[in-house]
Amino acid sequence: MKTLTVTAHLEPDTEPVIRVFDGADHASPAPFISLRIGNGDVDVVLIADHTAAPALRALAQAADKAAAVLEDPAAGTAEGAHA
Repeated sequence: MKTLTVTAHLEPDTEPVIRVFDGADHASPAPFISLRIGNGDVDVVLIADHTAAPALRALAQAADKAAAVLEDPAAGTAEGAHA
């Protein structure tokens, strides 16, 4: 991941939007996706090619664990702990 730190508060109306770009959509022949997370006022966009699939899966697992902690704080781990 490139170096950038962004802080945004997730709200109940936050939506994830995935857009797939194939070779016809852009100058590069390699396909990639954008994963936009937001509600229109503030959006965070992750761009990934096929090599980043494991990182996206790890992010999804971490998000699932974070949701579990919000639902049941006893399920949490120390700050900075990896899923």
